Amino acid sequence: MKTILWFGFVLRALFASGSVILTKPGSKTTIKCGVNKFASSLEWQRENIRIIRLLKIQRLPSKDKTDLAERSSLRSDINLEISRVKEQDGGKFTCLVDGKEYEHRLLVFSVFARPSKEIPLGSEVTLQCQVRGLDPPDSPVKWQRPDGSPHAGSQTVELKPVARSHAGIWTCMFSQDGEEYSQRLEIKVQEPQTTTPSSIKNPKDGSRKPSCPSCVTHSPPKAGQLLGLSWWMWAAIGGGCVVVVLLMVFVIILCKKIKRRKRKFETMKNGRQPPMPKKYCQCNRPAAAAKPQQGRRREKPSAPPLQPLLME
Repeated sequence: MKTILWFGFVLRALFASGSVILTKPGSKTTIKCGVNKFASSLEWQRENIRIIRLLKIQRLPSKDKTDLAERSSLRSDINLEISRVKEQDGGKFTCLVDGKEYEHRLLVFSVFARPSKEIPLGSEVTLQCQVRGLDPPDSPVKWQRPDGSPHAGSQTVELKPVARSHAGIWTCMFSQDGEEYSQRLEIKVQEPQTTTPSSIKNPKDGSRKPSCPSCVTHSPPKAGQLLGLSWWMWAAIGGGCVVVVLLMVFVIILCKKIKRRKRKFETMKNGRQPPMPKKYCQCNRPAAAAKPQQGRRREKPSAPPLQPLLME
């Protein structure tokens, strides 16, 4: 029985122990309270200053009038969500559930290189690792070189001048509650471009060849080319010219035809009609009878001879 009670006490202690949350400025992060529900009241604090509070009898939580409270909200009615995280948000956060405290720590880190992560060889660069919210605040922040050796110094590293050995992944390391944390930063060293405008003379033909491989040389035109253009390009140009000339002739003829029609339309509109064809008067007299044909007259038949009457 004692073993069971001791085991439950250990689990309760671990469950109530705080967690460490890492985030970057400008991001959104969620801090879990440590329990899934509450009976009467829930309250979130940062460094013993109230952020938000919710009672079971209330529908909406009440917020304090601070910048952090304006950017905070509850998720699942118990977890704290912070949007647009700022560096000054780092520190201890406490979740009070029905009078019981659950402590957490928010660490806001910034790892960057100034002026940039891609540095020309021989220039200068500054590596910066800032961590806000550590306990104690003056906890050491260390840098590790790309070869794994520690760099003597604090959270700021100045490389003057930049060498080839500085290229690679730099690691910023810090600790909280006995746990080690690290953030990596990759540095790229750019080699200088070696290009010279001088040329080397060829002893065989006396010509000069550019010493840099990126130089552009102009070669003479190939056979069958005129002014650097091949025959098919000239044929395409000639065909295009012929098409343009034909289009111009067609446009000119069309314009003249349109002008002629327009002139005719204006003439008819002004009342001057074109002359009508002449009409000659025709008489309505009946046509003369046809003349008999001249020629041999037709003789009349002779009368038959008289016959005597017979008397009875």
